[in-house]
Amino acid sequence: MKLLVENPGFILFAVKKKLILQVINRLFMKADINVPIPVLRRMPSYLSFVKTLQKQGEKYVSSTRIAEYMEIDSTQVTKDLSHTGISGKTRVGYEVDSFVRILEDFLGFSKVDSAFLVGAGSLGCALLQDKGLSAFGLRIEAAFDIDKAKIGTKVNDIEIHHIDQLRAMAAERNVVIGIITVPAENAQNVADLMVAWGIKAIWNFTPARIKVPSHIVVQNTTIYMNLAILFNKLYNQE
Repeated sequence: MKLLVENPGFILFAVKKKLILQVINRLFMKADINVPIPVLRRMPSYLSFVKTLQKQGEKYVSSTRIAEYMEIDSTQVTKDLSHTGISGKTRVGYEVDSFVRILEDFLGFSKVDSAFLVGAGSLGCALLQDKGLSAFGLRIEAAFDIDKAKIGTKVNDIEIHHIDQLRAMAAERNVVIGIITVPAENAQNVADLMVAWGIKAIWNFTPARIKVPSHIVVQNTTIYMNLAILFNKLYNQE
């Protein structure tokens, strides 16, 4: 069975797939609310695989081939894709270009949303340097920190501002997605500021479980949890 785990940027290359999946947190407001979360988690992997085939010049792909790549049953693939409006041809499969276009639209990846990142440490800077996020609908527009040595500097052409500027910039630029990459003990304070200053969705990379009002969307991504799973599977193989 495949294990999909998380990766912020270059830190753990082998787990990049799950990092991308976490961006779909904001899809819960865009996609059909009846689509189960496990289905939404599989769809970006379908898209990634079919885009690879597209680059190789292939014109059609079957549910069986996608299922073999995912190591799941082909009926599950067909059921998942029924939520999107993608339709295939008997004994031919899905038309690749149409598959990519429709699924990108369905997942919201064809529209780029802006985000602010708070915490320009090693993890935060890794995300700032990850140019692949924009391909999946997320652009980090600015970063914030309290370290005077970092204020005014840039990472991947993204400027780091003092946290005190977040309120005015959020209102000015209408940014509603916030990314938290501060030490765990500071995560709640940052979340409180984000909520007070208009952020509607928070991508939390800290081990802390932040408390926010029910209308705020939160997605927790903890790479250490997945590292624990990796170690458990590694050292408990029969």
